[in-house]
Amino acid sequence: MASLDDLMSRIPVDQVAQRLGVDNATAETAVRAALPTLVGGLDANAQNPTGAASLLSALGKHSESNLAEGQVDVDGIDTEDGDRIVSNVFGDKKDQVISTLGSVNGAGGNDLIAKVLPIIAPIVLSYLAKQIGGGAGTNTASAPQGGGLADLLGGLLKNAGGGSVGSGGGIGDVLGSVLGGSSGGGLGGLLGGLLGGGKR
Repeated sequence: MASLDDLMSRIPVDQVAQRLGVDNATAETAVRAALPTLVGGLDANAQNPTGAASLLSALGKHSESNLAEGQVDVDGIDTEDGDRIVSNVFGDKKDQVISTLGSVNGAGGNDLIAKVLPIIAPIVLSYLAKQIGGGAGTNTASAPQGGGLADLLGGLLKNAGGGSVGSGGGIGDVLGSVLGGSSGGGLGGLLGGLLGGGKR
C-alpha cells in the first residue's frame, strides 16, 4: 500500500547525506520535513483541473523512470528537473516553503532544504507514476483527474497525519503532526494558498 513511509524508504538518506556533506541524522530530518511538504504541494495543485492535468502530464514523463524502484543512485538524479518540479509545485511560495522547512529543528537550514527538495522531487514523481499507471505512460496520462490521482495523494497525507485531508488546513494538520510545533501549521497556511492559485 502506498504510504509516506513506503516512499521515504525509497530515498537513500545516506547517499543524500554524502552528496550534501552532512551527517545522516541531519539529512534524514531534512528529507522527513521536505517529503510530506512536497506531497502536500502536489495535492494542493491537484485540487483544480488545470493543476491536475499538468501533474498528470508530468507523471507521464516520469512513468518510465526507475528512481522509485530498487537501489536509487542519487548521483544519477537530474536535479535540474527536480528544481523545475519544485518551482512548479510551489510557484512564488517556493522561498517561503524553503524558509519554513529550514526552521525545523535539525533540518540543516534553508540552504540544505533547497538542495534536498530537487533531489527527492524526481523520486516522488516516479513513485506516484508507478502507483497511478503501473509504469505505463499511457495509463498514467489517461488517469482520471478527480479519481486515482487525488485519492493517491490524499491517501498518502491521510496515512501520515492519521486523519482526513481535503483543504489547506488539513494539510497543515498533517505537517503539524509530522514536523511538530508551529512549522507544520505555517506550511499548512502556505499550501492552503496554493489551492486557489498554485502554479503548475
